[in-house]
Amino acid sequence: MTQALDTQKTIAIAVSNLNFSYPDQANVLDNLNFTIQQGERVGLIGPNGAGKTTLFFCLCGVLSPTSGGVQLWGKPVEVGQFRPEIGLVFQNPSDQLFSASVWDDVAFGPENMGLSPDEVKSRTQKALHLTGVTELADRPPHHLSGGQKRMVAIASVLAMHPQAIVYDEPSANLDLRSRRRLIHFLQASPETLLISSHDLDLILEVTSRTLLLDSGNLIADGSPAEIMGNRQMMLDHGLEVPYPLE
Repeated sequence: MTQALDTQKTIAIAVSNLNFSYPDQANVLDNLNFTIQQGERVGLIGPNGAGKTTLFFCLCGVLSPTSGGVQLWGKPVEVGQFRPEIGLVFQNPSDQLFSASVWDDVAFGPENMGLSPDEVKSRTQKALHLTGVTELADRPPHHLSGGQKRMVAIASVLAMHPQAIVYDEPSANLDLRSRRRLIHFLQASPETLLISSHDLDLILEVTSRTLLLDSGNLIADGSPAEIMGNRQMMLDHGLEVPYPLE
C-alpha cells in the first residue's frame, strides 16, 4: 500500500458544482460540492438510485459530468484519462476479474502502466500478500468464493499503488467471516477511502465521516454517529438507524 503524504490537510478529492444527467434521466447528480482530505475514510450512504455509483464513475473518469468537475490532488479529472492515483473496486468483483488466473488479474494493471517485469512481479506479490490471497495466485478467478473474489479485486487495485480507493458496496454478498475480515482490512488501510454501502454497521466501524446522498443531492455531511443517528433524517431518505446507534 502507498504511504500517506506528510502534508496535513492535503485535499485529495474536490467535487465542484458537479452535475450529471443520462439521456433518459436528468439530474442524477445535482450540483454536488464537497472535498475529501488525504487519509480520510468517508462513507457514502443513500437509498437505491441516489446516484452513488454514478458519482464514483465521475470521480474515476469513466463518465463525463454534464457540468462542474472533479479534481484529484489539484488536477482535473478528464473522461477516459488513466489516473493511477485513484482506484475503483466494483460492487460485483466478477465485473473486475477477467484473466485466466488470479496472478494475471492482479498483474494486469501494473503491466499496462509500462512498468518493468521486476516491478510488476514485486507489486503483484505485495498486493496478493496484503489481501491474504497469495495461495490463490494460480487459481482461475471464477472458481473462487465471493469473499476470495472480493479480496482479489482489491488486490488488483492495490497493485497500481493508488492514493485513494473508492469501494462500491464492498460487503455485498459476503458471509460473516469474509465481511469481518474485510472490515479489519479497511480499518488498516492507509489510503484515502470513499466507501458506498448499505451495510451501515460497516460504515460506522470503518469511516470517520459520512455523506448522505439522495436523488443526486448531498443531504448531509458529518460524523457517522451524527448522520446515521438522526432517526427522522434516515427515515426521510429510506434508511434505518444502524443497531449500535439505536
